[in-house]
Amino acid sequence: MSDDVMTEIQRDHLFNLILKGEREDGRAFDEFREISIETDVIGTADGSARVKLGKTELLVGVKIQPGEPFPDTPDKGVLITNAELVPLASPEYEAGPPREGAIEIARVVDRGIRESKSLDLEKLCITAGEKVWIIFIDIHVLNNEGNILDAASMGSIAALLTAKLPRAQYGMGDDIPLPVRDIPVAVTVIEFGGALLLDPSLTEGAIASTSLITITNSDGSISGMQKSGSESLTIEQVLQAVDMAKNAAAGIREKFLEV
Repeated sequence: MSDDVMTEIQRDHLFNLILKGEREDGRAFDEFREISIETDVIGTADGSARVKLGKTELLVGVKIQPGEPFPDTPDKGVLITNAELVPLASPEYEAGPPREGAIEIARVVDRGIRESKSLDLEKLCITAGEKVWIIFIDIHVLNNEGNILDAASMGSIAALLTAKLPRAQYGMGDDIPLPVRDIPVAVTVIEFGGALLLDPSLTEGAIASTSLITITNSDGSISGMQKSGSESLTIEQVLQAVDMAKNAAAGIREKFLEV
């Protein structure tokens, strides 16, 4: 049986479930899968976290070192985010240069941290124009069962919250926590069959006509949005998706209090 036929069968199955107000794993349309966040899981990193979102699993490591600032921001630290789709995480992933999906994940996570101002880059300046702290965030997807981006967002901020500036290593005094002042959370909503669904599974994400990612801060303000997919969304759908994302993000932030 061809992949196209299998996709069409899956599409029809999910569509029929949605007509009955159901999803393939029994969740409500506005319900996330179980979330697990562990921190300090990599002994050689300056900060780290493992996130499980249902069966989706990824590892985030943070490394920090001094270096030169960018010419246009001489008094601000540098943030560099990378994502790697490890071949063992999915049959679709292959070894080699970063795939488009990995680049997109890194870009959205990076933008969420920047636009939310959650990391105070000015406090990462050591000597203006000469030396600043460079923060490397590395995201490694271990298993893909859908919605990697939301899991990567959670893992990155969790790793930053536990990271410390390694000042002692460079003779600058005691290690201190990173200046993290907010918890931005990215939430993905997909549209399929006229319904809006939170936290798409691998199957749901593969056949969705469009998706909307909303990144919110702790006060509920929006710090980033990104739409993908070929189909359009109505104004009412956008507003509903944003409300769903805000409500879900508030619950996700409570998970960070348990870490």
